[in-house]
Amino acid sequence: MGNTGHTAQNVVAMSDHRTHVGYGPLAQVEAYWEALRGNRLMPRRSDIDPRGIEQALEYAFILERVAVGVGRLRIAGGHLRDLMGMEVRGMPITAFFGTQSRPRVGEALEEVFQMPGQITLHLGAAASYGRPALTGRMLLLPLKSDLGDVSRVLGCLVVLGEIGQTPRRFDLAQATRHSAFGGVAKPVRHADPLQQPLLPRETGFAERKASFTAAPSGDIPPYLRLVKSEQE
Repeated sequence: MGNTGHTAQNVVAMSDHRTHVGYGPLAQVEAYWEALRGNRLMPRRSDIDPRGIEQALEYAFILERVAVGVGRLRIAGGHLRDLMGMEVRGMPITAFFGTQSRPRVGEALEEVFQMPGQITLHLGAAASYGRPALTGRMLLLPLKSDLGDVSRVLGCLVVLGEIGQTPRRFDLAQATRHSAFGGVAKPVRHADPLQQPLLPRETGFAERKASFTAAPSGDIPPYLRLVKSEQE
């Protein structure tokens, strides 16, 4: 998850974190991201050194934006493989979610790229035969690519409970977002799959279309008449 040519300045000590208690790995990854970016809006992908989040590597991953609302896993820790029961590199991150939740996850991911900001997804998986109920959280943090565009994500996924039979897929219960500019977090619940998406509609310079109502035939001015030409 890093480049061997990195200097030691990219290694931020996180030894004081209790990383394997509950959602501790998410806190470590977020603290590392914050330390790397300093006074910048966000760090670059090339800044990431796996030694900085050594205790959370099992839960960490890096996404690449390949289309609108689509991010594919470039690197993924063992916890993600355990949840799917297979190698997950190259998969879209929505593969971890049920069908109804995937559009909302795509919208949340696109918000990370466009706002840009960080988002925490609150996940749940109902119990079924051979599959105990699970709860989890997924943290998404924006990164700049080497070209300077916001097209990478440093993420962390922690699921609590016995995994059971794989693959395990989740429903999106809530998303909490933070602006990279330091905005206040806003929870967005997703119990209803038909509710409004995370992304606000961009109006730009668009104006509301004026309504058109046809005039009654009796209101047509008498001086207007149809002229038909026989020539083509």
